Amino acid sequence: MAMNFDDDDGDVMSEINMTPLVDVMLVLLIIFMITAPVLKHAVNIDLPKASQQPLQIKPQTVALSIQADGTYLLDNVAVDDATLATQLAQLQQQATQAQLQIHGDKAVTYERVARAMAMAQRAGWTNMAFVTDRELAAP
Repeated sequence: MAMNFDDDDGDVMSEINMTPLVDVMLVLLIIFMITAPVLKHAVNIDLPKASQQPLQIKPQTVALSIQADGTYLLDNVAVDDATLATQLAQLQQQATQAQLQIHGDKAVTYERVARAMAMAQRAGWTNMAFVTDRELAAP
């Protein structure tokens, strides 16, 4: 804000100096005039069109449940330790892209889960996942 002294009566006149504001606006106008054509400059390219629908193949899953008492359930059928290893190997040979989903009870010991994972790894399973339940948040 510039202050001009009026020579006639000696009072101070306060008014806004518009020169810096006009300078800033002119600089911004020039910047936008230069950058606007650059932003609109585009290269037209004919992109290929997709003619097929994406495949919706769901991978086969094998469920291995471990109950609280340590009992193994392979696809909801109770099996013991000896047959679990052989059935896991057979299932792996039948479906090589299948996923082994391990459902472990909260009260089961880690030893039973680790033993099941070791049997699955020896049988050739490389795609294993743990299935858990989401805890619902209190409202």
